[in-house]
Amino acid sequence: MRKSLTGKIVTGVIYGVVTAAVVAGTTAYVTLDKTVRVSIDGKVVAVHSYARSVGQLLKRDGITVGGHDSLSPAASSALHDGETITIKRGRLLNLIVDGNPRQVWVTATSVDEALAQAGTRAPGAVLSVDRSARVPLGGLTVDIDLPHVITVHVDGTSRVLVTTKGTLREALDEAGIVINPGDTVSSPLDQRPADGEGVVIVRVTSGQVQESAPIPFTAQTKPDASLYVGTKKVAQAGKNGTRVRTYQVVYADGKQTSKTLVSDVVTVQPVPQITAVGTKPKPKPVPKVYPTKADGLNWAALARCESGGRTNAVHGAFYGMYQFRLSTWHAVGGVGLPSDASASEQTYRAQLLYQRSNWQTQWPTCGHLLFT
Repeated sequence: MRKSLTGKIVTGVIYGVVTAAVVAGTTAYVTLDKTVRVSIDGKVVAVHSYARSVGQLLKRDGITVGGHDSLSPAASSALHDGETITIKRGRLLNLIVDGNPRQVWVTATSVDEALAQAGTRAPGAVLSVDRSARVPLGGLTVDIDLPHVITVHVDGTSRVLVTTKGTLREALDEAGIVINPGDTVSSPLDQRPADGEGVVIVRVTSGQVQESAPIPFTAQTKPDASLYVGTKKVAQAGKNGTRVRTYQVVYADGKQTSKTLVSDVVTVQPVPQITAVGTKPKPKPVPKVYPTKADGLNWAALARCESGGRTNAVHGAFYGMYQFRLSTWHAVGGVGLPSDASASEQTYRAQLLYQRSNWQTQWPTCGHLLFT
């Protein structure tokens, strides 16, 4: 039985569709077939894959990328024939910088590159491992002693030191600076040096010194019946003694800071001075009567005003009851100090002065009382 035209058309269409599908599938298959290179920490492997993206390739090949790993290009990137996928594994770097620990994840495989990634290149620093050493996948601990610049003031000079030592004591030892047992240091010796730090070392020494000092003699008196009352005579001359004191003296950079008495010894005893004081009564003096030519005036009132009536009154350059100047006193025949003379002599000399000069000039404040 012959097929209808309609049946032939349908059969032809189906055949065409099938043929087209086979051709399209073959083309797609060829397009998805790629050869790429996968580099893991520098080790490169060629991979044949039909994956459409980087992530698909890694998943199909069982390659994991950790949170600290780096991947280039990104997992979501389309996969292209002939390209290179680079994976750098993360490594935990335990850094101890000047005694301060911190942890940094890096992807570098050498210590020097890892320090650069960690921002701790530290030129001139001393490392516990070689800079060219490899950082293992399991991580690495690196002790770093950074160089520090300190200024040391000692023995009158200042020295600038660059040190990577862990303690100030080690830095000073390295510089040949000796710390003696008694010296003082401004910073703790077991402390790590700090950049810009100024260290002051004070040399402390001590020793004993002796000082001699006089012991003043004492003054004593004894009564002497052979001498008149009011007279004295040295019966025994006084002599100073001597004492020697020993001190423990401490010096800081040559300057004395403390002085402690250790011993005090009297080597020469002092000799007291003895003064004989007369006890023999004096013969009563015959009072001297001075002539007067001004008896009618109130000399007592003048004396009270000038000196309170005191014969021994002294006010600066003025002496006695009537406050004589020495030159005036001598001009009217007085001898010695007016304040040492008797009341009658002072009155006599005042009367002579009255007769010789203007009373208003001699006693401008109190003179008018003569006439009361």
